[in-house]
Amino acid sequence: MAAAGAVLAACHDALAAEVAAGVTTARLDAVAEEFIRSRGGVPAFKGYPGPTPFPGSICASLNDEVVHGFPRDEPLREGDVFSLDVGVVLDGWVADAARTHGIGEVTPVARRLIDVTRTALERGIAACRAGGRVGDIGHAVQAEVEAAGFSVVRSLVGHGVGRSMHEEPQVPNYGEPGTGAALEEGVVIAIEPMVNAGGHEVTLDEDGWTVRTRDGSLSAHWEHTVAVTAGGPRILTVTG
Repeated sequence: MAAAGAVLAACHDALAAEVAAGVTTARLDAVAEEFIRSRGGVPAFKGYPGPTPFPGSICASLNDEVVHGFPRDEPLREGDVFSLDVGVVLDGWVADAARTHGIGEVTPVARRLIDVTRTALERGIAACRAGGRVGDIGHAVQAEVEAAGFSVVRSLVGHGVGRSMHEEPQVPNYGEPGTGAALEEGVVIAIEPMVNAGGHEVTLDEDGWTVRTRDGSLSAHWEHTVAVTAGGPRILTVTG
């Protein structure tokens, strides 16, 4: 899984160099697929089963879209909040990670939302320790987000990762310490705060995939694949 994570981290770095106003998310999708396949991997999202097979190698979610937005031909615009979620399968193992980008000059609220969501991910990872519980992670994320005046999406969760994209345990972004599934050495999970500037409620578009905030507020998404080890959490989706 570490090898899959390394490919995914490098892919995110390559995409970050391309993200800018005027670039289409369809273009970024093509860049991601070419990069992943050139490293011997397979895009985990492309063709993923759902209401219809997912059409892209990336989930490209803009502004009030929380997750699972389709790549499209419209260019990114100055001020957009752009969440980019990518998965890789390499030698039968899956890695999953997301980053949120502010396109050019974004509003102060948008910048704070992006930064708070990333910090919440870091807090969740720090709580991912052998002998702990999944609720420890959710509580750490929730406390960081709500202290900033934002809300965590409650109807979507992180998840176990391994031979399949979505495995047990589920990893909510809220909860009470000491509750939920045990975090045992060797467990690998995707921790992924999805944070709204407004309320936590979401809706599903008619495409059956795209989730967006019910109140039209901005949303951000950060995610890493993390292994529980005796020495603490090991992030598998970072470069180096």
